[in-house]
Formats: sequence, C-alpha cells, structure tokens
Amino acid sequence: MTNTQAPALKVAGISKRFGGLQALSDVGLTIERGQVYGLIGPNGAGKTTFFNVITGLYTPDSGSFELAGKPYEPKAVHLVAKAGIARTFQNIRLFSDMTALENVMVGRHVRSHSGLLGAIFRTPGFKAEERAITERARELLVYVGIERYADYKARTLSYGDQRRLEIARALATDPQLIALDEPAAGMNATEKVQLRELIDRIRKDNRTILLIEHDVKLVMGLCDRVTVLDYGKRLAEGSPAEVQKDEKVIEAYLGTGGH
Repeated sequence: MTNTQAPALKVAGISKRFGGLQALSDVGLTIERGQVYGLIGPNGAGKTTFFNVITGLYTPDSGSFELAGKPYEPKAVHLVAKAGIARTFQNIRLFSDMTALENVMVGRHVRSHSGLLGAIFRTPGFKAEERAITERARELLVYVGIERYADYKARTLSYGDQRRLEIARALATDPQLIALDEPAAGMNATEKVQLRELIDRIRKDNRTILLIEHDVKLVMGLCDRVTVLDYGKRLAEGSPAEVQKDEKVIEAYLGTGGH
C-alpha cells in the first residue's frame, strides 16, 4: 500500500566525494505530491551530482531515501525506474534508429509482465500485453503533442520534439516522480513556451516533477518550491519568491562568489 500522506520524495543527509572533491555535503530535500520542485545553482554547484544520486547513476557515501513513505536505495537506474522514478537526460538519450513509437514502448516495457518465455513463444498473454503497450505509447505521443511523428525515426525529429519524446518515454514507466534534467537546454523561445505548457499539464494530472534547469526564469515561473545548491551545499530552500529575495542566492549568482 502506498502512503498517500507521505511526501513523494524525501532525501536527507546526502554526501558524495569524488577523490579529493567533496561534491555534496549533507544535502536533502522533501518534495510533496503534485509539486513541481526546482533544483538550481551556479555551474559546479553539485546539482547534477545530486540528481544523479537520486536517480541511481551515482551511489552516495551517506544519506537516506524515501519514495512515497517507503525507503528505497538508488543503486542502479533500472531499479530506480521500477521503484517509481523516471528521468530524462541533459544530453538526449533516445534510440535514434527506432521510431518515436518504439522509443515510448521501450519505456512501457518496464511495467510489462510477460517475461522472456512469453516473448519467445508469443503467448496470447504476451500478444495482448504488446497491444496494450502499443496503445499506451500512442496515447503518450498524443499527450506530448507529437503523435504525427509516431512512425518517424527519433533522429529525424526536431530538437524540441526529441525532448518531448524523451518525456513521453519517461511517462511510459508510470512514474510516481518524473525527474527532468535541463529539459529547456538548447530550446528556442517557442519551444520553451511549449515545454512549460507540457510540464504544467503533467502537474495538473497529479504527477510530481523534479526539475534541474539553468533557465532561472522558467524555474521561478513553474516551480512550487526551489532548492539552491552552491559548492555542494544547500544554500537556500523555499518558494520562488522567497528564494529570489535571499541575499545568499543573489550573491552566489550575481556577486562575489566567483561564478
């Protein structure tokens, strides 16, 4: 049973060292269900390291993790996906020679049940599940607005549409939390508006979103709560309005922090 009162994600005391570099020191955050939660900071602040720890790419030296009130260990990306966290990457990682539809179906297979024998022998259960996976993948292409490209190879899509495809593939895993790594990177102004509308739509459908983003304006306009990291430590946390007025945050971005 999922604890509906518990936060979507709670991490505490996360530290991570790479050789002589202390990348993270005692960092934590709590994301309530249905929130869009922003993670920002100057270059080298530790955002990506923290994100990669949460999503299983890096193993932390210390810390605790709870997803919907249940402890979980982010030891590997596929285990994190099964636990209920899906992510996108700063550098798009699609299967470039697969169609858009096939890319989303790959994400959906995380939730499949037929197994290898069903696939080999093409059992009735396997065939029914494949039909359901295909149907759900098409629904998600409609949802993100690129259904007309279902049969196009992923590499032929525009940059903005590839980003949408990556989000559709992440949603295909039925995540409790979707983690977006710099989704607006490289987008033009029109694509950013469309991205904002899509993230808003995902939130309204009662999903929880963790967003790392360099575009501070996008973060402040979208997010319910924001954590600011600097030099691997939590500098500030609060509503966008609170964070924007924080003297330490202003200094880290604009002042004497040497960034």
